[in-house]
Amino acid sequence: MARPDHTGVPRAPSSRMPRRRRTRAGGRVNLLFLSSAPLILSAFWQDPAGLALHLAAGGLLIAAAWLTREGLHAQEAYEARSVAKRPAIPRKLFGSALTGGALALAGFGDGTALDAIIFAILGAGLHVMAFGPDPLSDKRAEGIDRMQSDRVARVVDEAESHLSAMSQAIGQLHDRRLAERVARFQTTAREMCRSVEQDPRDLPSARRYLGVYLLGARDATTKFADLYARSGDAQARADYLSLLDDLEEGFAARTQRMLLDDRSDLDIEIEVLRDRLGREGVLEK
Repeated sequence: MARPDHTGVPRAPSSRMPRRRRTRAGGRVNLLFLSSAPLILSAFWQDPAGLALHLAAGGLLIAAAWLTREGLHAQEAYEARSVAKRPAIPRKLFGSALTGGALALAGFGDGTALDAIIFAILGAGLHVMAFGPDPLSDKRAEGIDRMQSDRVARVVDEAESHLSAMSQAIGQLHDRRLAERVARFQTTAREMCRSVEQDPRDLPSARRYLGVYLLGARDATTKFADLYARSGDAQARADYLSLLDDLEEGFAARTQRMLLDDRSDLDIEIEVLRDRLGREGVLEK
């Protein structure tokens, strides 16, 4: 059933199982990690000062690669949401600065101060060209004021932190079926998050689910993972899977109820407008 957004225009609900997007934090970032290897290996053929400079430059490149990868993950999360706050730390820009610093150290060790400056500018500039800057502004849905957007962003950020904690806890078990089952529940929970982002009027009815219930799911997942890692208790596994079934059913039902409520609100608004237009002679009854 189509759902109206905050402007009153019907919109279709999203697919229950969205396609997994390929992450950007892949080959290019891996090359950035590998680029530190020549500096580190060549350090052992240098004098003490050259050794220190090359090792420091290699370490800065590794730090730059790590920051860049984290920045790309943060950007993907930002772009996947309709309402989001910009990343608190511009990781990719810091990665650019560290890349320039690393090449400056290498250039200074093997050349002159001018070489170091040139390498720093080229390294930082090429990094920005390759990976781009971080998102520098908050993302808000059209027609939603800043206070509403901030309120939705805080609730969704909290929900995402609980879902991430669930993934981390289950990931320690290295059990593919459990991981897939948790991921399926997370997809259902994120459907509610996207629904609230697109229409903040749903926030009051979804707040308990995205806050209290997800907090409970996170705690239950952590305790189950600890217990199952120690004992492999089959009954605990069955109980946990049953809990996920109940949670998924509850989240899906709540999201569907929000869809139906919004459609009812739209039908009422349309009927009221038609009555007014009819009384004014614009429409024939």
